[in-house]
Amino acid sequence: MTEVAEKTRLKFERIKPKVGARILNSKDEIMSGELSGEIRDLLEEVGVLVFPQINFTDEEQVKFTNSVGGNAEEVRGEQVFKISLDKNVNKEAVEYLKGSLFWHVDGTMNRIPIRGSVLSSKVLPTWGGNTEFSNCYTAYEDLSPEMKDKIENMRVIHSMWVSQLYHCPEPTLAQLEDWMNKGEDGTGERELPLVYKHASGRRSLILGNTAERVVGLSSQESAKLLHGLREHATSEPYHYAHEWTVGDAVMWDNTGTLHRAMPYDPDCGRLLHRTIIKGESWG
Repeated sequence: MTEVAEKTRLKFERIKPKVGARILNSKDEIMSGELSGEIRDLLEEVGVLVFPQINFTDEEQVKFTNSVGGNAEEVRGEQVFKISLDKNVNKEAVEYLKGSLFWHVDGTMNRIPIRGSVLSSKVLPTWGGNTEFSNCYTAYEDLSPEMKDKIENMRVIHSMWVSQLYHCPEPTLAQLEDWMNKGEDGTGERELPLVYKHASGRRSLILGNTAERVVGLSSQESAKLLHGLREHATSEPYHYAHEWTVGDAVMWDNTGTLHRAMPYDPDCGRLLHRTIIKGESWG
């Protein structure tokens, strides 16, 4: 008698109609690699995937990230980046990480975009510290036809120094020059499309605290457009706030999702481990 093997299927529940899904498969099923294609497809559909208390080790998280698109190296060449405001954990990145309290897209200074990220909770904050996400696919799709036509081919200058002004509005000249020299090419800025065109044909918005100005618009016109689109994209239908439990992992589509950390005690030891998924092109 011939045995018929049954293929593992992805099991999930939607969090909200326009953003997020909670994965219900076991850790072994997720780590098997059999679900990688379905996970990638669902990620693009909903923007954010939650893996409740999956308790990835660093090695497992890297393996999982490789299975869903390839693990990219972090800025200093590491595979796993420790996100903490504790200077004993991440002294060089503390000032940079303060920018994570404001809506952003990771890696806007990179030549190649970060396709997605996986974040695992290791130490909880004493208060606050939820991570908020907004689905910029569905936010784009709900724009009026007139707005879509208006912004279709717009380009935006993204600048590292602009993002740092959110938490340090009166920097020294030395600080400002340091921020302006960040990024892979040492310029601290990059021109990106406002509307990101995915290989699937879907479109999303690239916004956030690094968005300095729209090419060809006045400073006032640019600010009104960028802030208005961000306000739309982060409004309730597209927004999800994740309250962390130790062991949770959250994966998001970085070219189709804005995110930010909610305020928390900087001395509490809050710790998350991040891996990032390789992208292809900004277009």
